[in-house]
Amino acid sequence: MDDVEIEDVNDDGSPYHVEKVPLTNQDVTSLALTGEFLSQYGWYLLAVTVMTYLLIQRLSKRRSTQNGSSSLPQTPQDAAFVARRQEAMEAARRKMQEELDAKAAIFRDKQKQQEEEKRRQKIEVWESMQQGKSYKGAAKLSQTSEEANSSSLLKPKTDKKPLRSADYNPLTGQGGGSCSWRPGRRGPSSGG
Repeated sequence: MDDVEIEDVNDDGSPYHVEKVPLTNQDVTSLALTGEFLSQYGWYLLAVTVMTYLLIQRLSKRRSTQNGSSSLPQTPQDAAFVARRQEAMEAARRKMQEELDAKAAIFRDKQKQQEEEKRRQKIEVWESMQQGKSYKGAAKLSQTSEEANSSSLLKPKTDKKPLRSADYNPLTGQGGGSCSWRPGRRGPSSGG
């Protein structure tokens, strides 16, 4: 193959000459300078950035607390509203405390009655023992009176019938109803 040379020609027929300039990219050189700067001062730049961020955060917190505490003084409407709200809360607390005190008084009365009843029963038992009567008879009388008092609070018992008869034994197959299983005979089978 022969080397072929191609020349550009201008409109007038003269050869077109192009000057050859070495190719350089200006963008790449700026990146190289930036990379060189970061490699030398990167840790310092990072530290300054973090400190600036923390300083901004602290100042914004301080500003928000100052705005909240030194805001406009409360208007009379707000003060009246706060006072009414506090009065309502106090009234509700007093009402709840009165209810609690009433319940406590009722509970104390019940406790006193129960203690008085127990003391009276102990006296009755002691007197019956002094007279020579049996201790158990007096105790049964007191228990029946307590059961009568507590039976109004408890549900009455319902009669529950047993599910199976007393003579049921699943191993024998008796008393089980219509279905029964019996093991087969032991021993060699008959036949030949």
